[in-house]
Amino acid sequence: MSLKDNFFIRNSKKNDCGIILSFINKIAEYEKLASDVIATEESIATYLFSDKPMAECLLAFENEKPVGFALFFHNYSSFVSKPGIYLEDLFVDVDYRGKGYGKALLTQVIETAKIRNCGRVEWSVLDWNKPAIDFYKNMGAKAMDEWTVFRLSLA
Repeated sequence: MSLKDNFFIRNSKKNDCGIILSFINKIAEYEKLASDVIATEESIATYLFSDKPMAECLLAFENEKPVGFALFFHNYSSFVSKPGIYLEDLFVDVDYRGKGYGKALLTQVIETAKIRNCGRVEWSVLDWNKPAIDFYKNMGAKAMDEWTVFRLSLA
């Protein structure tokens, strides 16, 4: 599948906070977690665009229209003794799926990890999200079924 000539991916900028928040809300709605979103444009600006950013975001565009995003941050593996990248969110608008845009975003995150000498890229998928699970498996990812995710919320 070849991408359209009018498709491109770029690093987000501070003035993209509204676009990023829009995608966060869309993925939360898709995952049936919309009520959990407390992010604001201000908090996104603080944590993605400060002197010490906590995360990074790639934005995908078709004809200058934002159509998807990938939000990620670094972690560290003691076993591999290398940094890694944790993909927090990967989302493409419904009307733009099936065009290879999600694959292009994930590939860009993977390339970033390789350039930065990371040991791996990891992410979580809701167990009911079969389209995403199939997509990731088709990309060569392996489900880590023997692990259970734990969370302690501080907010």
